[in-house]
Amino acid sequence: MVGIVLASHGGFADGIAQSAQMLFGEQDNFAHVILKPSEGPDDIRGKMEKAIASFDSQDEVLFLVDLWGGTPFNQANGLLEKHADKWAIVSGLNLPMVVQALTERMMNANATARDIATAVIEPAKDGIKTKPSELMPQTEAAPAATSGDSAASKKSIPEGTVIGDGHIKYVLARIDSRLLHGQVATGWIPAMKPDRVIVVSDSVAKDDLRKSMIREAAPAGVKAHTVPLKKMEEIAKDPRFGNTHALLLFENPEDVLRAIKAGVDIKEINVGSMSYSEGDVNANNVLSMNQQDVDTFRELEKMGVKFDVRKVPSDNPGNMDAILNKAQTLLDEQKK
Repeated sequence: MVGIVLASHGGFADGIAQSAQMLFGEQDNFAHVILKPSEGPDDIRGKMEKAIASFDSQDEVLFLVDLWGGTPFNQANGLLEKHADKWAIVSGLNLPMVVQALTERMMNANATARDIATAVIEPAKDGIKTKPSELMPQTEAAPAATSGDSAASKKSIPEGTVIGDGHIKYVLARIDSRLLHGQVATGWIPAMKPDRVIVVSDSVAKDDLRKSMIREAAPAGVKAHTVPLKKMEEIAKDPRFGNTHALLLFENPEDVLRAIKAGVDIKEINVGSMSYSEGDVNANNVLSMNQQDVDTFRELEKMGVKFDVRKVPSDNPGNMDAILNKAQTLLDEQKK
């Protein structure tokens, strides 16, 4: 596994590391070192050497540093000289860069430090955006979308046209009351590689602000749409979506059940998070349920739907039956 060292002036690297581990959990072979105002080059170099020595292997090391030509960069560069054929440095440290580095390492055990260095550049650049969008410097227009790349292009294809095998592919269906957020954008999307995220919700489909936020939260190269359940039924039956690989997001199990009964072919549900509402019980630290939720999960279970209880891909799957039993016990006690 590639060892990753974040390095910066001041506490920047510490903060970035903490943010990244909020999304991915604690990471092995991952270190962050900082140059304090009272310290010099030898101090940061010593911290780097100590960090590298703590890794399982020193064969492949990637430095992500804040500033090209700064002291952290210069000291990393000095260490790199003896390993120039394998180690690598990338400057311009930001959170999208670190997220991509951890994702690449998680998804490809054979990735090298140089492979990851190349892979983080575009996500680091794409992480720089402005609101309003017109403040962004103009760049050369991207090539026109090809047939089948967007929802709009589907409208230009005659109804009844069969694309691919005519069946939309669901790479993941997830229950997450927060819908498209960091854990989905930086964990599940890179892991499952959808070309489209579809939020299925009657309420969110009526909320222009939430729809806009969902569109903007999608990582580069992935389109995000919000549709009501009726529209999802139509998409599921439309053969023009045969080459689409979609990640579906639902707010609750009730919407999942409705979708399946309407013909959306979902065989497994990733249960991510369900936020607390008045009257709910806490089945675990991220799943809050009421009686309707428990009954709905049990009905899905009887229909043969499988459950994958994980916040992020690197988590160990939870035991859904135990979670539902605990929730039912708490709900029964609540009624007394």
